[in-house]
Amino acid sequence: MKKILLSLIFTMVAMQLFAQDNGVEMADALRSNGKIYVVVVCIVIILLGLIAYLFSLDKRLKKIEKENLPKT
Repeated sequence: MKKILLSLIFTMVAMQLFAQDNGVEMADALRSNGKIYVVVVCIVIILLGLIAYLFSLDKRLKKIEKENLPKT
């Protein structure tokens, strides 16, 4: 299992290294067109949504845990 996981990690790292060449050109094109701000705003909105969802899920779990505690 460790060998499979390690080979998967190395494969992903190698793919990232090869992807670096095109990424700079794409970022430059987005920056020159002003579209990079749209990308950043979309990423921020997605992250804020995920954080809000996790906090609401945590509140619900705490409420359920309080209800299910044995009363002594």
